[in-house]
Amino acid sequence: MSSETAEAGACSVVESFEQIGSQWRLVVLYDLLDGEKRFNELKRSTGASSRTLSRVLDDLRESGFVSRRTEEDAPIATYYSLSEKGRSLCPIFEEIETWAAEWL
Repeated sequence: MSSETAEAGACSVVESFEQIGSQWRLVVLYDLLDGEKRFNELKRSTGASSRTLSRVLDDLRESGFVSRRTEEDAPIATYYSLSEKGRSLCPIFEEIETWAAEWL
């Protein structure tokens, strides 16, 4: 493998981690593997503050990993779920769980 090829591969790995790699992004993405959740459900299950969770969800929506759905019934309910791009991370999380079971 040439150094240019290795650098290109490393760059794509680094870029991927920049999109999904913050602690809270990973926690939210992993939590949404179980399916759609309301904001307060995510807040309880992740332990994130409202401000942090709101920022992370906005970042994940902007990056295309999370979708938002709003129901206009009283009270208004907002639901978050993994997009197709977000669901594509499922095998990666499974591999990390397998690795962690062996090495952590």
